[in-house]
Amino acid sequence: PGPMTPAVKAIVMANTAVFVVHFLLFTFGGSNLIADAFGLTPQTLFQGGRVWQFVTYMFVHDATGFMHILFNMLALWMFGVDLERRWGTRGFVKYYAITGIGAGIATALVSLLPFDATRGIYPATTIGASGAIFGLLLAWALLFPHRQILFMFIFPLPARIAATLMGGMAFFSAISGRNSSVAEATHLAGLL
Repeated sequence: PGPMTPAVKAIVMANTAVFVVHFLLFTFGGSNLIADAFGLTPQTLFQGGRVWQFVTYMFVHDATGFMHILFNMLALWMFGVDLERRWGTRGFVKYYAITGIGAGIATALVSLLPFDATRGIYPATTIGASGAIFGLLLAWALLFPHRQILFMFIFPLPARIAATLMGGMAFFSAISGRNSSVAEATHLAGLL
């Protein structure tokens, strides 16, 4: 998509800064303080009133490796640059915030549902920008439906097909209840 636009660059820098602090605290101090305080945990959100988690969880990524933040920031760049150019910086930031915060709110609400597939979300911590990234993916696929994406970095597919497959995979993972990743609800909410 070309060079980073201002909002995409600021979001990447903010995520990277938080990741470095989280990584250093976790690696050298054994502390998961960043994820515990700023990740989205419905149980602490509802019992302790930690409403900031609806925003902050988007900037916290897994401190045990680089793949989580790498793929989220790569997708942010791939889809976000085109969207920011089309909508302008203000419109892009507004959309990114709505999809990310909306995905967090939906995750918290889904955690209250009395189903086996949703029960594990309530005490679990959700981190990462994936909810907002799925929102960007959907917008990009709607605006540029015929552009090619290397699905799974192997198969070239039109954006509309790739986004549909990603949504379907997240949906089936979420309803199966067997996936250890509780973030599937967040991915789906970001798409919605």
